[in-house]
Amino acid sequence: MTTAVAVPGAIARRRSYETGWWGMVVLIMTEAMIFAALLSSYFFVRASSPEWPLGEIEPPELARISLFTVVLLGSSLPIFWAEAGIRNGNQRRLRVGLLLSFLLGATFMVNLGFEYDELHFGARDNAYGSLYYAITGLHGLHVFVGLLMNLIVQIKAWQGKFSAERHLTVEVFGLYWHFVDVVWIFVFSSLYVSLHL
Repeated sequence: MTTAVAVPGAIARRRSYETGWWGMVVLIMTEAMIFAALLSSYFFVRASSPEWPLGEIEPPELARISLFTVVLLGSSLPIFWAEAGIRNGNQRRLRVGLLLSFLLGATFMVNLGFEYDELHFGARDNAYGSLYYAITGLHGLHVFVGLLMNLIVQIKAWQGKFSAERHLTVEVFGLYWHFVDVVWIFVFSSLYVSLHL
């Protein structure tokens, strides 16, 4: 009867993260600070203003953006599913999960375009307009970048470049996409929900 001997070096390697993973973590921390600064500015200006939104601007409609918030947050679920699939070597599950997440994210972006088109104020009207467009626009840019990243990961997935042992790119993309979704929770709560309470 043979006994398995644990090798300390192998355990250490298994628990460590690749440079690309840490690079994405640093990027996420940097971007999180930018959003924190913008949202802090939003609440500072709001607290020092006699009315909010300024200039008798009507708050953005809550019903439709709530639906598309569910769509965006739901786009993380196929990524979790895809990541779990490729960890088990399931190429098909990875491809389907990435595609579903892309479609949900793209749907959110289309709605953002319609929303901008229907708003009755601009970024130059007052401080509220500037902050609204800066925050939602920056988040929209992050979603757009995430969609481009998704396409690149999809192309690699269809080329069969990922396996159960080699899928760091999928994990790094997943980190970014989940960050984009978490940030939206704060943006949605601050710029939409809080105005209707």
